[in-house]
Amino acid sequence: MTDDNSIFIGNKPFMNYVTGVVMQFTTKGADEVIIKARGKFISRAVDVAEVTAKRFLDEKVAVKNIDIDSEGFQNKEGKDVRVSTIEITLAKK
Repeated sequence: MTDDNSIFIGNKPFMNYVTGVVMQFTTKGADEVIIKARGKFISRAVDVAEVTAKRFLDEKVAVKNIDIDSEGFQNKEGKDVRVSTIEITLAKK
């Protein structure tokens, strides 16, 4: 699977992400879509996955896999920080 099927969650309005995931499955014919988020956007990623699977593509798509992890990087002040990450894989049934 290519990275074309990845949706990165950020500050945009919630429904933009839901629409993006639905478009991946319908117009691009993707078999799987990965929803990725870090830090404070993890809860939004879970909401996007649930709304997509349960309201928009009900009976067509299900959660296939959930990967959680953390990654370290340096912030603007040069301090080492760790942030949690999540990848939710939705797949056609």
